[in-house]
Amino acid sequence: MLGILRVIIVTLLCTLICIVGSVYCIFSPRNPRHVATFGHMFGRLAPIFGLTVETRIPPDVSEYGNCIYIANHQNNYDMVTVSNALQPRTVTVGKKSLAWIPFFGQLYWLTGNLLIDRENRAKAHGTIAQIAEQFQKKDISIWMFPEGTRSRGRGLMPFKTGAFHAAITAGVPIVPICVSNTHGKVKMNRWSNGLVLIEMLPPVDTSQYSKERVRDLSEYCQRIMQEKIAQLDAEVAQREAAKK
Repeated sequence: MLGILRVIIVTLLCTLICIVGSVYCIFSPRNPRHVATFGHMFGRLAPIFGLTVETRIPPDVSEYGNCIYIANHQNNYDMVTVSNALQPRTVTVGKKSLAWIPFFGQLYWLTGNLLIDRENRAKAHGTIAQIAEQFQKKDISIWMFPEGTRSRGRGLMPFKTGAFHAAITAGVPIVPICVSNTHGKVKMNRWSNGLVLIEMLPPVDTSQYSKERVRDLSEYCQRIMQEKIAQLDAEVAQREAAKK
């Protein structure tokens, strides 16, 4: 019964956010400040799933300037967990098919997020150049999931190089964001589904990396994220065990 109630409440709230958000954004469409505003609204739905989300953002994050944020991509619950870490004037990069999702797709586009055609490799490569240009044109930061797909319990998967090519081309740092494991964590009929930790790591300077070393940069970022995620998982396990 609890699971059914949760599904109904979340469906209604998500639809409401999307409709109200789309109407609101019509008056200033594609304005990048909208992404964090509505991303945080979805983040507030986490308690409905029985999740306690703790977000650790460095106090000097406003001084980072334009950058590319990268985060691990686990499952659909990312929408109510890692969205809490979205920073002002940050837009995400998603696949073009997202635009066709009823209500959500329209809000996703209107808020200013970038859509790419992953099936067309030529267009995808061209999009990387466009992403680099956006930093100068719109004074924004970009959020990407370098795994390219949801990991669904398989751990941190190999990174694609698009985000790192864009960072090197634009001359901006990479800022990793790590989320503790949520695979299999949410049981819809269980009242409490525990703790999720999100931590933003210090910026990674890309000025020392050339395009020929893009793989070195991606592997370095993957390594430090893997280490941090393991630490977060261990902390979650310790804190949840202490409550029992």
